[in-house]
Amino acid sequence: MARRPPDPDAPPGRPVAAEPPLADAQPFDNLEALYEACGAPVHRLALRLCRSRQEAEDLTHDVFLRYWQQGRYEPSRGPVLAYLLLLTRSMAINRLQQRRNRWQLVQRWSHQLFPAAVPGPHDSVEQEDLAERVRSALAAIPASQRQVLELAYYEGLSQAAIGEWLQLPLGTVKTRSRQGLIRLRELLFDLRSTP
Repeated sequence: MARRPPDPDAPPGRPVAAEPPLADAQPFDNLEALYEACGAPVHRLALRLCRSRQEAEDLTHDVFLRYWQQGRYEPSRGPVLAYLLLLTRSMAINRLQQRRNRWQLVQRWSHQLFPAAVPGPHDSVEQEDLAERVRSALAAIPASQRQVLELAYYEGLSQAAIGEWLQLPLGTVKTRSRQGLIRLRELLFDLRSTP
């Protein structure tokens, strides 16, 4: 692409801005000129979408290569930069989706190749023992604290939802929850230390 001659009225030492060809809806005949005109915005978008400099460089290269090889750009539909940015976004989304699909495939294969260890009798006994300790500790705390903790952990309710459910102020729910957790921790620590 030919550069504009320097402007005689421009202040000295100040670079002359090249005319932006980006609003031009005509296709470029020269890939180098196209890259010089549109490469920076395409790379910035690729970097924002891929979040990796190497992937952004690869994507930028592939966008210009696809533009050049496929020749699908239609000048009547808008500026070439808009087409390239749309192509960049589309290709980035495809790459991210392919990466996610590969990761899911790896996860599936790893579960098939390396199945989770089947708990042995010793593990089952430990889990049953822990469950019994938690049940005993819950039974030992005051009913008001136990009710709040059971709604939070077994029902999955937030403290605000528990307050609405029990018709209690949020501060009361928070206090009962905190006191119940402190008491549970003390009881479970004592149960762990006894044989």
